[in-house]
Amino acid sequence: MQFSLATWNINSVRLRMPIVERFLDEKQPDILCLQETKCPNELFPIAPFNDRGYLHQAINGQKGYHGVAIISRLPLRNLDKRDPGDVGHARHISALFDVSEKTVRLHNFYVPAGGDEPDPAINPKFAHKLDFIAALKGMHSGAEPGISSILVGDLNIAPLEHDVWSHKQLLKIVSHTPVETEGLMDVISSGSWLDLMRQFTPEPEKLYTWWSYRAANWELANKGRRLDHVWSSPDLGPHLADVEILKDARGWEKPSDHVPVIARFDF
Repeated sequence: MQFSLATWNINSVRLRMPIVERFLDEKQPDILCLQETKCPNELFPIAPFNDRGYLHQAINGQKGYHGVAIISRLPLRNLDKRDPGDVGHARHISALFDVSEKTVRLHNFYVPAGGDEPDPAINPKFAHKLDFIAALKGMHSGAEPGISSILVGDLNIAPLEHDVWSHKQLLKIVSHTPVETEGLMDVISSGSWLDLMRQFTPEPEKLYTWWSYRAANWELANKGRRLDHVWSSPDLGPHLADVEILKDARGWEKPSDHVPVIARFDF
């Protein structure tokens, strides 16, 4: 059995619904996880998803900011939401689903970007980001006995040297500072997570999922970062068949600055 799951920071789901529809029509993942939906639950555009057979939704949104959603062809149950720090942000949603003979807990996260200054003493946004990452260290991929785990989302950190266009030039730039990258690697190791994107494409090959809006020509400059991630519990690693980063989507009409990542599995 083949199964596919996609993750995408869409940067306003209502504004970019045309490219979401294009993506679903072309790639047809079984599950799509969205981040930065910027939409309260009651205004989420459910109809276009239902029309395409995505009849199951787990949504955690708020007006104008943040927001995450799981859109699925497979039934979802046992929904959960987390708010590290109790700050009132819609940055997480999780659900259980069944595929083949496995039950999987799917986590969808939108980690705070952290602002521009990588100093928690003077930048509350960066302090919040570090607190958020610290909270993730308590998440273990085997937390629920007999249940596999997948964690996806815009984690806003490019942890490895070749996850950015220039390791040396970005060491003091938020998303690639040592305190962030080491923190995220601690989350992976302490939680026994597999970084599926790097399992499929090991370093030193460059991997990017985000290109800044500020670049005059994002494609020519190609100053990207891998801010979007797909992790799993160890038992799912052998089932990974493919990981696709849909770079072309960065050039679609009215694009997000992030592109979709698709993980495909064989069961």
